[in-house]
Amino acid sequence: MTPPRVRFAPSPTGYLHVGGARTALFNWLYARRLGGAFVLRIEDTDKARSTDEHTQVILDGLSWLGVTWDEGPFFQGAYADRHRADAERLLAAGRAYKDFLTAEELDAERAKAKALGAPFRFERARHELPQAEQARREAAGLPYAIRFAMRDEEIAWDDAVHGRISWQGRDLDDFIVLRSDGSAIYNMAVVSDDIAMRITLVMRGDDHISNTPKQIMLYAALGASLPQFAHLPMIHGLDGKKLSKRHGATAVGDYRHQGILPQAMLNFLALLGWSPGNDIEVMTVPQMVELFSVEGLSKKAAIFDPKKLEWMNGQHLSLLASEALAPIVSDALVEARLTTREEINARRSWLISLIDLLKVRSRTIDDIVRQAAPYLAEHVSYDPDAVAKHWKDRAATVELLSNVRNTLTSLNTWEPHKIEDGLRAQAEHRGIGAGKMFQPLRVALTGLTVSAGIFDVLMLLGRERSLERIDDAVNFLSA
Repeated sequence: MTPPRVRFAPSPTGYLHVGGARTALFNWLYARRLGGAFVLRIEDTDKARSTDEHTQVILDGLSWLGVTWDEGPFFQGAYADRHRADAERLLAAGRAYKDFLTAEELDAERAKAKALGAPFRFERARHELPQAEQARREAAGLPYAIRFAMRDEEIAWDDAVHGRISWQGRDLDDFIVLRSDGSAIYNMAVVSDDIAMRITLVMRGDDHISNTPKQIMLYAALGASLPQFAHLPMIHGLDGKKLSKRHGATAVGDYRHQGILPQAMLNFLALLGWSPGNDIEVMTVPQMVELFSVEGLSKKAAIFDPKKLEWMNGQHLSLLASEALAPIVSDALVEARLTTREEINARRSWLISLIDLLKVRSRTIDDIVRQAAPYLAEHVSYDPDAVAKHWKDRAATVELLSNVRNTLTSLNTWEPHKIEDGLRAQAEHRGIGAGKMFQPLRVALTGLTVSAGIFDVLMLLGRERSLERIDDAVNFLSA
């Protein structure tokens, strides 16, 4: 079997959105699964809206996700000469004709149809001019578009997702393939490029289904073999409507900056319209490649659930070794101004221990950063609710924390079992449950009611900083 060739062809008129990233991923997984080629083509023919900035954001987003391309990036605008040549071939073969209608005349035709309450149809019989008249107008320098002549026949294909889809040529207008300025219209450029790049599977969103019959006719008219088509379901928000900004972030870059891991994002995107079977959800990238098939693609719209993405990210945080997380967490801590690059480098083993402790209680990198703040700050601020709940009796809390400090100071070594034995012995001596001592101490050390285990907190803070935190708390309560 010839290795498949697939492509991802975004327009650089905006950022890399969730839907585009999923389309890229499915094409990439298919190519990797079957040993094919993944081609990246930037469709930059909309010169008014295409920007280099958006192109770079798309490339950066794919690179962050790890969706690497085998060929490209190619830029559609570079192939304008081929697009024109293919349109001229259609004209020469009698499959297209010159349309001398001006934009104003076409607008008048549409307005007339609207006034009659009828749908607009382009009438070839009225507008296709005799050869002599065409030649006269051309000689006069009048501009013309090239319009494809649709045939009254069935246009059908076996879609890899939706099964057999059929259209009738009579229901489709003759459509422009080349504008009067010599630029190709979308359907012409796409077909010309896909033929030239030998694409064997066109996998894209099902909003393109209406373009497919036109493109199939172009393939046939150009004498090219037809690729397979697979139209992916749309992605909806939790309200069942098409995913948009009103549902929150839709650009992949936003999730990158919210502490989502690329492998978690890939895993989440993969499940939006595809099922690996056997109720499998959490997958590594190699597992996704191994399991992917077009047979697992769904016809139904997928639902984008941000909470599910956070859960998925938490699963991948737990699976990933802290050593591997360290560079990502380091960047986030420095960006949050909780530490410096120099401090991180000097305390790398300590950072690994901190990540070990915090990642199991985190769903995002941002969660780790928030939890890490008390361990890195010189001093902590106290959550008012924590103070109200665990420091109600200020005098009694001062006396308790002072005794805790004395116990910790007396330890000859700073080890978890020594700390635990000493504090539990004191709680027993005072005739209180250990929790009655640990909770006020937790607030003193972190400013919060919830943290990692108290002995882990003490170990990570170290003797000196732990005692300083207790002193700060006593001073705060005594003021």
